[in-house]
Formats: sequence, structure tokens, C-alpha cells
Amino acid sequence: MARRFSRSGFTLVELLVAIAVLAIVAVLGWRGLDGIVRSRQTLTGQMEQARGMQLAFAQMESDLEQLASKELLQQRENLVADSEGLTLVRTSSPENAATQMMVVAYRLRDGVLTRRESRGTRDLAQLDALWQASVGHADTTPGIALQSEVQSLAVRVWEAGNWRALGSGQAANSGGSGGGGGPGGVTPPAQVGPEGLEIALRLNNLPNTLVKVFLLGAK
Repeated sequence: MARRFSRSGFTLVELLVAIAVLAIVAVLGWRGLDGIVRSRQTLTGQMEQARGMQLAFAQMESDLEQLASKELLQQRENLVADSEGLTLVRTSSPENAATQMMVVAYRLRDGVLTRRESRGTRDLAQLDALWQASVGHADTTPGIALQSEVQSLAVRVWEAGNWRALGSGQAANSGGSGGGGGPGGVTPPAQVGPEGLEIALRLNNLPNTLVKVFLLGAK
């Protein structure tokens, strides 16, 4: 009796078609995975920026809550701001020590927002010197970087029921320029200072401007 054999398998054309289909599926899968990874990296970067700004705003809030009063400064300026940052005088209460005053400066340079604080003092003459060094950009105290990739900074104050934008070196407690006056520039005692401060920061990788409003701890 004759034996019959049957051959089963794939032809060369079928193998080539299968390989081509697998290659297409692999490319599509790689593109999808690459898109997910890129999206995750972008989202992670934006979250890191937002977290960094939250910390920076928290530090600003702490400083502004401790803003030195005009009475303590004997009517000297306690806050000036412009497009490059702001300078303020705050109080500090070291442990087991008397309350001191220090000059704090936030500066925006080359896309990096930094914070610098002077040494504490109780002497107004020393405070005048520290203030002048800060507003004159002569302070050599190392600053701490708070946030990078910052495009712009804008400051407004809430005063007499209205928001008022601050120009270059303009004092928040007076209508004129106060960049060169510092604590040594005496403000009339009857003048009412602002009640709030708004800081708007625009970052490179975020579509919207980050805005924070602060209540000033002293007038």
C-alpha cells in the first residue's frame, strides 16, 4: 500500500508578510511608548517647577509676615520692588536672643530667582548700611537659588483699595521712587502703607503665570 505524505508550512512570501506586520507593530508600539515617556518627563518637570515655586512662595510668605513695622524702623522704608525682585526688612527672633532686623532680597538674574538675607542687627545705622548695599546690588552675601527657568517677575501692591504696579526701584510704601532711599529715607508718619502684595512669576515650561497674593505683616 502506497504511503501518502502531506507537507504543511509557510511559504517565503507568507514569512515576509508576517515579518513586515510584526515590524510595523513594533514601530507603532515604540512610538507610543516613546510618547508616554516624553509626556511623563514633561509632566515631571512641570511638577518639579510647581513644587519649587510653592517652596519659594512659602519662603516669601514667611518673610512678608515678619515685615518690620514702620514704628520699629522709625518711619524708614521697609519694602521696595521692581522687575528684578524685591527688597524688604524683616524681623528675626533667634532662640534665647532679642529680636533683630535683617534685609532680605529676592533677585531674578539670568532666569534664576535667588534669596539673600543679611546678618541680623538691632542698630538702625547698621541696618541703613545693609539696606543700601542690598538695593545698590553691592551685597556680596551668597544667595540661595529658589527657582530656575523664570522668564519674568512682576510685583503689585494693594493700597487704598486698589492694585498698584511697582516700577523700577519703587517703594511699596510711597508713591515715588525709593530705590536709593532705603531705610535712611524717612517717610511721613501719616502715610498709610500697603496692606497686601502680589507677585507674579512666569516660568519657561509652564503655560500660565503663577500668581501669589500675600498679606503684609506690618505697616
